[in-house]
Amino acid sequence: MRPLLIALGTVSLGLGVFGMFVPILPTTPFLLLSAFCYGRSSERLHRWLINHPRLGVYLVGFLYGGGIPRRAKRAALLTLWPGIALSSAIIVWRGGNPVVYIGVPLLIIAIATVVTVYIVTRPECVDSAEEPDPFC
Repeated sequence: MRPLLIALGTVSLGLGVFGMFVPILPTTPFLLLSAFCYGRSSERLHRWLINHPRLGVYLVGFLYGGGIPRRAKRAALLTLWPGIALSSAIIVWRGGNPVVYIGVPLLIIAIATVVTVYIVTRPECVDSAEEPDPFC
């Protein structure tokens, strides 16, 4: 079972990293799946993922009850909406079936709206004097 969990965690990690650059593909759920798989199969890989300077930021708030850093929220929204706008514009420009060039952009805009609401409503992590959060 251990090799299967490591393989699943690695594939999920690849999809999560790919999702950093593709607006419609989520990053955090794939990284959470990777953390789960690595946590059940390899302490070394789990520790590496959680402590990674780029990827760990996505995970720590979810895994340890903190929030999402403000800069991460800003970066997510500033990459999400231009990607959605570009995708919608290309779909509309290509034309074709009205269900496709009207329905698909409306669907991806609805999904992006739900994602935006989710991101905005997550608490922001705060640096405290007693216990500074390195991910904020």
